[in-house]
Amino acid sequence: MCLLPDARQRGPTRSRTVWQLLRSLALCLGVAASLFAQSDSTVTGQVEVVSGTGGHPLADASQVVIWLNPLFAPVPPAPLQPQKELRLVQRHKSFVPHLLVVQAGSIVEFPNDDPFFHNVFSLFQGKRFDLGLYEAGSTRAVLFDKLGICYLFCNIHPEMSAVIVVVKTPYFAVSDRAGNISIPGVPAGRYELRLWSEHALTDDLNSLTREVAISPNTHSLGTISVRAYPNQNATHKNKYGREYDNPTPPSSLYLQP
Repeated sequence: MCLLPDARQRGPTRSRTVWQLLRSLALCLGVAASLFAQSDSTVTGQVEVVSGTGGHPLADASQVVIWLNPLFAPVPPAPLQPQKELRLVQRHKSFVPHLLVVQAGSIVEFPNDDPFFHNVFSLFQGKRFDLGLYEAGSTRAVLFDKLGICYLFCNIHPEMSAVIVVVKTPYFAVSDRAGNISIPGVPAGRYELRLWSEHALTDDLNSLTREVAISPNTHSLGTISVRAYPNQNATHKNKYGREYDNPTPPSSLYLQP
């Protein structure tokens, strides 16, 4: 509780009192800001990726997405924070990066850095779109306004694939190779914990959904075990639902003009 002096005085005494009032007010604001800052925590955890068939841990535990959806007051969903340079670059017949996590309402750019044409399309939840053919050095962009998992491909090169995970919260992280995750600036409150991994089954991921409480004293998610099936989603159709031509016949259509 902050006690403020009585400012109902006159003359020099009043001036001193006003000065004391301002100092006390500044002190109160400083204390409040300090308490508010202390209520935010860096949420940490460890992801363990195990073989879905053998049950043994895999060496690479990266690319597992974890996010926290705020559930109850007084923790409202944070406003959309601008994310700079949200880009999936087409380079050497690959998407770089392979995985991107964005908040709903974000715009992602798709520059073509290869010396030939590319086509980016997605027919999955999160966003359905087809950017058509576009040449080297050009860029197209897509607004991701729906939640979900968006698998992306090139209609020319079947080896190209990427994933954009669209979430409604700014509290998310992607695990590194060692399985470490870190989500900074999470206010105290209760959250729904969600996960996604490209090589995990949907039912397995749904079973890992749970409610968690975050506070300055409780901000570790512990170890989360995810079963992976590396051969899942190994093949896909083109945007017309047909098999790709194999091998892709050379054509001036795909070369830089």
